[in-house]
Amino acid sequence: MTPYFEYRHTVGFEETNLVGNVYYVNYLRWQGRCRELFLKERAPQLLADLQDDLKLFTLRVGCEFFAEITAFDELSIRMRLVELAQTQIEFGFDYLRLDPDGGELLVARGAQRVACMRGPNTNTVPALVPEPLVRALEPYRRAMAA
Repeated sequence: MTPYFEYRHTVGFEETNLVGNVYYVNYLRWQGRCRELFLKERAPQLLADLQDDLKLFTLRVGCEFFAEITAFDELSIRMRLVELAQTQIEFGFDYLRLDPDGGELLVARGAQRVACMRGPNTNTVPALVPEPLVRALEPYRRAMAA
């Protein structure tokens, strides 16, 4: 098993700015999309809980840029587990441009810290990371320890 969850993406024109390179906010959108797809594929039983009272609050997000990407670049966004605490999770993200010849170039690196919360919006409190999510993260935790 790979030590990361991968989301593949082809950059569209709507994700670029006037100069023609990808607008920075899209990197953060891709982090969210990668996390959502992880939940859908690896912890689908959690989706009902999210519609009930579980909330995943993004506490911190960031991204460092190393190279520009443009429309029709093929990307691999790879989400790694950095830390699993009682009520919070930290993910790392590597953004790689995939070349047609099989090469890869690291174009950015990001991070995201998420808190698990429960309760109504007026009375939300920290909650333990749900067991289905802990189980889904277990292979990545082993990879992190290796």
